[in-house]
Amino acid sequence: QAQLVESGGGLVQPGGSLRLSCTGSGFILKYYQIGWFRQAPGKEREGVACSNSIDGSTDYADSVKGRFTISRDNVNNTVYLQMNNLRSEDTAVYYCAIDCVLSMVHFWEQGTQVTVSS
Repeated sequence: QAQLVESGGGLVQPGGSLRLSCTGSGFILKYYQIGWFRQAPGKEREGVACSNSIDGSTDYADSVKGRFTISRDNVNNTVYLQMNNLRSEDTAVYYCAIDCVLSMVHFWEQGTQVTVSS
């Protein structure tokens, strides 16, 4: 069964860093666009970062540009989201998906909780 597994979340102080992992099981991630999304309490889910499998380009939400980096590790079939200089407003459940367009994602895994707090 094809599955994505998110991991790496946790509690971090403002200004800290975390690296989230999105590991594929049952399919090879390098052939797919992979998006990271997040949903904060009381807010709608939003796109955070996108990795294009065709040309290797990346794209980011304005709120995370310069702080977050999406990257691929094709050997380990994993897509990472490196998050630096975290802010309280980054607190959310983070999800990865095989698409970068929110409306095109029809199935979500469990996600990983990121809490930024002092």
